[in-house]
Amino acid sequence: MIAIIDYGVGNLFSLRSSFAMIGAETVVTGDPETVRGAERIVLPGVGAFGDAADKLRAAGLDTVIKECAAAGTPLLGICLGMQLLFDRSYEFGEFEGLGLIPGEIRPISDRIPAGLKIPHIGWNALTMTGNASPILRDLADGDCVYFVHSFSAVSCDPYVSATTEYGAPLTAAVRRGNVYGCQFHPEKSGKVGLKILRAFADTEVSDLC
Repeated sequence: MIAIIDYGVGNLFSLRSSFAMIGAETVVTGDPETVRGAERIVLPGVGAFGDAADKLRAAGLDTVIKECAAAGTPLLGICLGMQLLFDRSYEFGEFEGLGLIPGEIRPISDRIPAGLKIPHIGWNALTMTGNASPILRDLADGDCVYFVHSFSAVSCDPYVSATTEYGAPLTAAVRRGNVYGCQFHPEKSGKVGLKILRAFADTEVSDLC
């Protein structure tokens, strides 16, 4: 069973529908015990980092996520959910993240040329790095996925599995042990996105760690 964490800031319907398309069983839940009992966990998210972090803590889900990650449960953060995996974010202030992957979340405006639209919205190609990720196993350089973001992960090079180019290289996917993140939306990325979700759902747990 895959637990999709519901803490009030995720696009849960399209994500659950995408898993259903590949035959994966999911439960959308904000119940800590249900999350603890899951074989795999997905942390979605849209909106502001500080608000999302507050909602996770108010529900006690931050502690549960950390416990499950430490126990080896495969965890996938998507979009804002990926950003929450990091140490901190500087989105309209400074906010503490889950600290599961070393690094920070910074505005892409600090890195891309002036004149490019923010947020970065649309389809962009992936470039794989040397940090191979099992959930990207069926993808190739140049495969395109769908992004919607104004902030990206920095100071995390050892954990970057894929980058994308938007005037400058930006972190697109990360992996640290059993903890994974996609800055893009697999559930909105057509066949390529389904390949990622299928790999996360079908790969043996031991091979995701």
